[in-house]
Amino acid sequence: MKKRNNSAIRQSLIIAISVFTISLSAQQDKNEAYEKAKEEIVGTYGIFPQIYDAVPEYALSSLWESFKTLTGPNSALEPKYRELISLSVAAQIPCSYCVLFHTESAKAHGATQQEIEDAIAQGAFTRQMSAIGQGAQIDLDEFKKEMRQMMDYMAEQSKNK
Repeated sequence: MKKRNNSAIRQSLIIAISVFTISLSAQQDKNEAYEKAKEEIVGTYGIFPQIYDAVPEYALSSLWESFKTLTGPNSALEPKYRELISLSVAAQIPCSYCVLFHTESAKAHGATQQEIEDAIAQGAFTRQMSAIGQGAQIDLDEFKKEMRQMMDYMAEQSKNK
């Protein structure tokens, strides 16, 4: 009986040590991922903006990976247009932080003041029409039919120009 207890205790200790070691290793990996993301953010912006301090450490690396993926070489959107789209959305949310960032970023990527104003106005118009359609409870199936008719007509008109 004593041998079984010693064996069970030994197995329990081995399991506990293994779990502890795995936990330490996982924590070290999380810390390394956080530090790598932080280093890349500083490399991109020259500073570590306080908004990233508001992100939980365990989530920073995945958030940063998403940013890099969306803004990386595989994106079909040129940076200026990506920033104008983001500005249009930010103005409609509305988010003062995002509006400021995406306005300045759009300018840094060559957007003119007119393009910035047009992007904001386009977003506002889209939101206005959405509110009208939603509020009036326009039948979606009927809207789809009308949309196809309008697109066909517009395509035909563009051929005649």
